[in-house]
Order: sequence, then C-alpha cells, then structure tokens
Amino acid sequence: MRDATGRLARAQARDPYRAFALISEAVWWVTIVDGTLVRYHPEGYDAVLAGQWSQDRQLIEGTLAGLRFVRNRAGQHVDHTDFICRGATGDGRVAAWRWASVPEPPLASLPPRGRAWEESRYRDYEANLAGRTVEETFGRAVAFLMQAAGSATSAELADPSA
Repeated sequence: MRDATGRLARAQARDPYRAFALISEAVWWVTIVDGTLVRYHPEGYDAVLAGQWSQDRQLIEGTLAGLRFVRNRAGQHVDHTDFICRGATGDGRVAAWRWASVPEPPLASLPPRGRAWEESRYRDYEANLAGRTVEETFGRAVAFLMQAAGSATSAELADPSA
C-alpha cells in the first residue's frame, strides 16, 4: 500500500494511461489493507478509529467507503477515467488530480440490502472524495491505516496468544 501510494505521490502525469493505472493500483491496495485490518484485527482498527475526533472519524470512514465504491464500480461498471479530473494547469503531478463527481449508479436490479449498501458508498464517495485531490484522499486513508496496522501489531506482540 505504501509503495503504491508512494509511486502515485511521485508520479508525473505525462502518460495519462499510466496515471490512471497508478490511481487504480492505489485504490486497490488501500481497500485491501482496510478490509484485511477490519476482518483480522477489528479490535485494533476500532480502537484507533474510536480515538479520532468525531469529525475526523466520519471523514476517515467516509473516505474509505468512497474508495470501496471506486474499487467496486471502476472497470466493471464505469471506466476508471470517469472518476478522475486532471490536476490544475501547471501542476503535472498525478497526486494533484481530483476525484470527479459521478452520476448515481443505476441500482434497481439489486436487492434492497445491496441497493442500500451501494447508495451509502456512493454518498460517501460524493461527500468525501469528489472534488478533493488524490493526494489528500490517499494521505488521509494511508495515515489512518498505518496507525491501525501499528495498533494491531502492538496488540499481537503484547498478547502472544492472539
């Protein structure tokens, strides 16, 4: 995850296909690390999340949910390029690119529970990613996940039976 987001932070946007690939790879790794921590280290994850200010906690949760929306929709339902707007003129960094606002996906074919889940992730995407830079989004997500991973590791070291 750190490697993928690190490459993204250093990349120049000379080749848009490579830029989109870097963003897609970072989305994949961040959401995989998030899912792994939630599934295998829920106590440490929840403790770090609970230690955040309420507003920060909502932003972190919304950011991660928005990234899950991108992961689940991109490539299968929409093109990766639909999620991204190029950065400001003169800033050639991929990290300066912004998440685009996207139309609400058609969800009528989903069962009610699946529809509610997708609608929630879509709202999180629009509220916490759309209009923000790729750099800001991944910076927030990675900082939290690194802290949560450190907490999970510390708890396992303190309790060898875990």
